[in-house]
Amino acid sequence: MSSQTVPTPGASPASVLIVDDHELARAGLASMLTGEPDLHVVGEAENGEAAVAACALLQPDLVLMDVRMPGMDGLAATAAIKARSPHTSVVIVTLYEEQDYLLRAIRAGAAGYVLKDATRRDLLGTVRRVLTGEAALEPAMAMRLLRRLSRDGVSAGSTEVEPLTPRQMEVLRLLVEGHTNQEIANDLGIGQGTVKSHVEHIIAKLGASDRTQAAVRAVQRGLIVPAALDP
Repeated sequence: MSSQTVPTPGASPASVLIVDDHELARAGLASMLTGEPDLHVVGEAENGEAAVAACALLQPDLVLMDVRMPGMDGLAATAAIKARSPHTSVVIVTLYEEQDYLLRAIRAGAAGYVLKDATRRDLLGTVRRVLTGEAALEPAMAMRLLRRLSRDGVSAGSTEVEPLTPRQMEVLRLLVEGHTNQEIANDLGIGQGTVKSHVEHIIAKLGASDRTQAAVRAVQRGLIVPAALDP
């Protein structure tokens, strides 16, 4: 995926908060985002407590969240941020692609993850996929995580879900399987713009903040049963 995008004329850049207990790590992430017209770093935080407070004040579109920090760690901070600022997306910044850890992050409300040794291109790609509603997790990894979530059983949730249309259910099923908007459009024979609109409505109806959490809620509520996947 290209690291360059053309911002929509008149659109404000997406706001990003960087959270890491190491100043050099924060500076490194900030430097990767510098100069991108569609992205704007609005603040930094050095621990989970500061991140929660900063999100309450700044209401960023996206948080790049370190995991291991003194005091409140990144997973606890993610859960607290999603509880108070549900429309803020969180991308976990981690050293390891470890399934148990990533499952905990997804349960906490994260939209995806990026490895600490990622290239600038990879970081920008992940950030933009989350911000534009595209899949932020590699499909096979996403399916494994969702299958594990489904083993926890169906949860009714605290609020009723607005019924999805038959077409939205078709899109949701493919979304859960990790397909991109273009792949969904090709599969259903509809335009990519139409798919994007369906995804936005699905996210809103499920009360989610992003594509990943929409898939999580669909599985947790029993709307979609993840397809079988070899371990």
